[in-house]
Amino acid sequence: MAKIPDLANNGSSSLKIICDFSPPRGGTPSLIGDLDGLNPDIVSVAYNPGKSVRVNPVAAAAWIKANTKQDVVFTLATRDMNKVAIQSLLLGAQLLGLQNIVIVEGDGLSNRDRERFKAVYDFQPTSLIESVRDMNQGKDFRGLKLRVATDFSVGATIDMGRPSDSEIQLAVRKAQTGAKFFLAQAEFDPSVIARFRADFESHFDKGHAPPVFYGVQILAKDGIIFGNVPQRTRSELGSGRSGEEIALELIQNLMDQGVRTLYLVPPIFRGGRRDYDSARRVIESARRLAS
Repeated sequence: MAKIPDLANNGSSSLKIICDFSPPRGGTPSLIGDLDGLNPDIVSVAYNPGKSVRVNPVAAAAWIKANTKQDVVFTLATRDMNKVAIQSLLLGAQLLGLQNIVIVEGDGLSNRDRERFKAVYDFQPTSLIESVRDMNQGKDFRGLKLRVATDFSVGATIDMGRPSDSEIQLAVRKAQTGAKFFLAQAEFDPSVIARFRADFESHFDKGHAPPVFYGVQILAKDGIIFGNVPQRTRSELGSGRSGEEIALELIQNLMDQGVRTLYLVPPIFRGGRRDYDSARRVIESARRLAS
């Protein structure tokens, strides 16, 4: 199984694509059939999108790895489990041969959510990153020795919608704590990404910044939109321009900047439906652009 930093830093100039995937709302293998023909470099299994009940991302990632031979990364939120539960789940992921993990906080709970379930937050994302680093050194959160050390490659996320300076400082702290790669949320303005790249990489020795997979969301006219979408882009989408075309234009702009690591977000519709066929076409076209 490929570790994500090794994939990003393998010396090749080829495009590396991580594609977001929502685990199904049922434990039947046929429900994961949407992955057929998708073929990114890494499938990123999301953590309970929309705070809905879904297959656990560790279980889904292990199934995908075993049955499709795709490399995977699973997402783990600090919101829902205490320290014992999280580290026990991570040992289960180790048993299943998983190595890539992205740590997030998880969406906050609304008042209605709080009437139905409770948040835990025994860890914050940065402290969980540090705790996984300790597990990789053979110790659990109490400082007790594990029988076998884990070997996780830990990633974190970057919110491109937040002020750049504070988000860069947070990402640098996460890197210093143990994050080896980052998934950046979608940003539609290439100039914003260019400034962020330059500022982020300036905090590290040349060539030693953790790889950032920059988010590209494939828009759909009736889909859910995340991030700050320029009005021009919204107008183009409303006038009938394909979300795939918009995504490929952004990918070309990013490649012109030298970006070779992308985090692709397939269209998302109300109710959680995804359009993975659209993602497959964008992946195929992006690789042709990069060749």
